[in-house]
Amino acid sequence: MSVIEVTLGWYAEHRRDLPWRRPEAGAWGVLVSEFMLQQTPVNRVLPVYQAWLERWPKPGDLAAESSGEAVRAWGRLGYPRRALRLHAAAAAIAERHGGVVPAEYEELRALPGVGDYTAAAVASFAYGRRHAVLDTNVRRVLARAYSGEQYPATSVSAAERALAVSLLPEEPSRAAAWAAASMELGALICTAKNPRCAACPAAELCAWRKAGRPEHTGPARKGQSYAGTDRQCRGALLAVLRQAHAPVEADVLFAAWADEAQRGRALRSLLEDGLAVRTAGNQYSLP
Repeated sequence: MSVIEVTLGWYAEHRRDLPWRRPEAGAWGVLVSEFMLQQTPVNRVLPVYQAWLERWPKPGDLAAESSGEAVRAWGRLGYPRRALRLHAAAAAIAERHGGVVPAEYEELRALPGVGDYTAAAVASFAYGRRHAVLDTNVRRVLARAYSGEQYPATSVSAAERALAVSLLPEEPSRAAAWAAASMELGALICTAKNPRCAACPAAELCAWRKAGRPEHTGPARKGQSYAGTDRQCRGALLAVLRQAHAPVEADVLFAAWADEAQRGRALRSLLEDGLAVRTAGNQYSLP
C-alpha cells in the first residue's frame, strides 16, 4: 500500500469532527475557518468561529457591517488584519459573485486576502476540486514521508510543488480527501515536535524514518516570541478599542501600555493597517 492509501484509511477512522468539515458549513464556513486557522490553533478558533457563523451565516451578512465589527468579533485570535481581509473578501463575494463563494481557484485567488493556499483549500474542501493544498502540516508530511527530511524549506519551492502535484490522485474527490487526510496526519501525528511515529499509519513507508530520522540541517527554526513585543502592545491597545462601542479618549487608550515609545509605534502601525482610526478630538476607535 502507498502512503496515500494508508493515510486515507487512517483519516476515515481518526478524523476530528470539526464544524467546518460538516456539510452544513458550506463554502463560506470553510473560507472563514481557513482565515481563522492561519497561525492559530483549533482550540482557540472554535468558539470564535461558531459565534462568527451564528452572527454572519453568509458573506453578505458580514459585508453589510463595518470592518470594525469584524475586528471586534475577531477577539483575541491574533493577527487581526485577517479580520479586515475576511471582511473585504466577503464584500467582494457579495459584489462579484452574488453572495456565493466561488468554486474556481482563479476566482478565489482574486478575492482580497486569499493566497494560493487558501484558494486551493476552499476549492478542495468545499467543492471537492483537485488541487495541491500546501499548508505547514501537509508540507511536513511530504518532507518526511517522501523527501526524507525532518522539515520542509521555509517557503514552497518549485520542486516541492511539483512533488505535491505528482502525488495527487486523479479522481478529484479522492485528491480532496488526500489533502484533508495529510493535513490531519501532520496536525495530530507527524507534528513538528515529538512526532508520534509509533502511531503513524505510514511509518513503514516513511523515508525520514527509514533514514533514521536525521536532524534538520537547514537554517535554524526560530519560534515567535510575544511577551513584551510590539505585537503584544498592539493587542493591548486593540483590546481597549474592541471593548468600547464609542471613540476612546487618547489618555484612556494610552493607559493600556506603559512604554511610551513602544505604544507610539504600535498605535501608528494600527492606524497604518486600518485597524484603528483617529477621530475628532484626539479620540480613537475601530474602523
